[in-house]
Amino acid sequence: MSDIRTYPLVPLKNTVIFPILAYPVSVVRDSTIRAVEAALADEQFLVVFTQKDEVVDNPLQEELYDIGSLVRIVKNVALPDDKRSVILEGVDRVELLSISEDDGVLMATVEVLHPTVEESAVYEKRDMLRRLAEDVFERSPDVSADVTYLLRNASDDSNRLTDVIAMQLSLNNDQRQDILSMVNVSERIDLVTNLLNKELQRMSLLEKIHSKVRGDMDQAQREYVLREQMRAIQNELNDVDEANETEELKEKIASSNMPEAVETIAQKELRRMVKMNPSSAEYTVSRTYIDWLIDVPWSVSTDDQLNIISAQEMLDEDHFGLDKVKQRIVEFLAVRQIKSDLKGPILCLAGPPGVGKTSLAKSIARAMNRKMVRMSLGGVRDESAIRGHRRTYIGAMPGKIIKHLKNVGSNNPVFVLDEIDKLGADHRGDPSSALLEVLDPEQNNTFMDHYLDVPFDLSKVFFVATANDLSRIPGPLRDRMEVIEVSGYTLQEKLEIAKQYIVPEQIEEHGLRPEHITFSDEGLLFLIESYTREAGVRSLKREVGALCRSVAVEVAKGDDRVHQDMNPERIEEIRGPIRFFNDVAEHAAMSGVTTGMAWTAVGGDILFIESTRMPGKGLVKLTGSLGDVMKESSSVALSYIRSIAHRIGIDASVFEDSDFHIHVPSGAVPKDGPSAGVTILTSLVSLLTDKPVRPDLAMTGEATLRGAVLPVGGIKEKVLAAHRAGIRTVLLPSRNRKDLPDIPESIQSDMTIHFCRHMHEVLHLALGIEMD
Repeated sequence: MSDIRTYPLVPLKNTVIFPILAYPVSVVRDSTIRAVEAALADEQFLVVFTQKDEVVDNPLQEELYDIGSLVRIVKNVALPDDKRSVILEGVDRVELLSISEDDGVLMATVEVLHPTVEESAVYEKRDMLRRLAEDVFERSPDVSADVTYLLRNASDDSNRLTDVIAMQLSLNNDQRQDILSMVNVSERIDLVTNLLNKELQRMSLLEKIHSKVRGDMDQAQREYVLREQMRAIQNELNDVDEANETEELKEKIASSNMPEAVETIAQKELRRMVKMNPSSAEYTVSRTYIDWLIDVPWSVSTDDQLNIISAQEMLDEDHFGLDKVKQRIVEFLAVRQIKSDLKGPILCLAGPPGVGKTSLAKSIARAMNRKMVRMSLGGVRDESAIRGHRRTYIGAMPGKIIKHLKNVGSNNPVFVLDEIDKLGADHRGDPSSALLEVLDPEQNNTFMDHYLDVPFDLSKVFFVATANDLSRIPGPLRDRMEVIEVSGYTLQEKLEIAKQYIVPEQIEEHGLRPEHITFSDEGLLFLIESYTREAGVRSLKREVGALCRSVAVEVAKGDDRVHQDMNPERIEEIRGPIRFFNDVAEHAAMSGVTTGMAWTAVGGDILFIESTRMPGKGLVKLTGSLGDVMKESSSVALSYIRSIAHRIGIDASVFEDSDFHIHVPSGAVPKDGPSAGVTILTSLVSLLTDKPVRPDLAMTGEATLRGAVLPVGGIKEKVLAAHRAGIRTVLLPSRNRKDLPDIPESIQSDMTIHFCRHMHEVLHLALGIEMD
């Protein structure tokens, strides 16, 4: 049954009163003084609730906590200026129901909460709580001895025991209010026990820290005495151990065959180190520096395998196609065979992912009988990664160039600088600028690492950089490299690569034997055309691996005689619905839609350019995440069309009373470049003349205001992408005829390629428009 009463209200600013013991409280505010006087005039009872915000002088009900205490005024002392000091004794927990005002006195209607608990049910928890509290309070210097007496008196009353302990803990008001608000005594025991455990852990940690500090001080003093004794003994023994170490370092310096100037510096640093205290930090820095000078391969080289025929055979064995790259490597080996002191070349293999750039570098090392190291530059932003840190910094180390040479133990390895186009730059320097010295054959014979601070000859190193996008490599850095473009593969090339390399490799990697799984040419072609659409073969490798895993499951179940022929039907059953179709170009068979060819960092691709018009005022809207160059191409195309409108039967008024919208699908993918100029112009003419572009035709090229068609790059990749999409007719700029030899004969024979000098040729071939 509820117990509801009304008492004078006293809000407390920074105090939580528990319904135990007595608390001195200073009464300052006029409203609280009136509440105290009203209580004294009646039964000397009032209720106290803690404010949520101590800044508020006249708190409302929502600005007070819901749970407070019913208290009795034990003593009242009048102070100067009408202020009072009262001693309040807690009686019960109460819940605030409402606040009213009676003759200037705040009155609170409350429900008295009588926590009840079956002591026998919580006996073990209460006993553990008491013992834990005694342990904590004995360790704490801030708790008075009277607390032990209070704990004993309250040991049989769980409700009172928890409040006594809570009052002694160093808690903030929010934590105290949480305990006060918890009417369920069993839950309150758990909360206070948890707080005691945390306090015990904190005190144990402090004691451990204090003990360690004292121990460290004692240990430091002990070590000092021992060092002084050791120094005296070593002086008596003529520093036998130090002398042995010094002689050992001298022998290593002499046998490292380092340049004379470097050896002088190493000997000087050694003499300096001998004079230092071995326990000092500077001694360690000096010793580490000497070790680096000794370990760097100043004169350790591997002997090149200068057999041109054997090298050619190795390159052909490891890679299918890539004739241009192989020819360049063979040329270098031939010259190296004639001129042994030839400086190492700087090659940059540029092409889409998965075409074999990094693995080609491995083949170069194998063909030359050199060691190989690989350094990934993707995301590198700190110049010190290349040049190293100066020894004035704590933890200084050489740069990655020197580190890799030390690890490989040779000064003429094949050094792969992977993803050089993904270098970054920030406040720590520009790594691409640091690479200028590394990749300059005229300078890298005296490469200066900040840590070594002596020149190192990098001219014997065969540097091979890899990149996806040449446009992201700074011009000065690109100028120091011989760029060899590694283009994407044709369908037939992918088939041969799969048969000769990927399938045998994946069968072996998955623990299978050739009799477990076989791939027919028909099945591989189906897998390439229907489940991969890429310039390289990385996705193809994953797909073959997935098929091998499906067979591995059967073998693992115990059926070692399993055999699966991966024909198109079985491949589709395992890999699911076909992902790519070769009839993409058929979607362009409507006016205003043109198929273009694009080149990206991941290879060639086709894109559709759509245009439409609606009533308006001649505005142009562009969508599809287009860059500035493509936006300018749209403006050029519209201006050119307006200049020839009368020649191709377009009413000039349409440009005044219509708005145009040009869109390139896949809007989440950024697109830019001049190659879409011809495609955008053709799309707009198709829209305005209501003539659809031939569905099997794609085009690329930059258009000018005069209608000239300018050359663009990436022709091979673009034509291969169009062929993969089922397009058999392409329009290219006339000046790109020079790129025709790069396109495989098998692709040329399967496609019709038109070369155009002017837009009137493009419009005639694409739309059948004759310009008068």
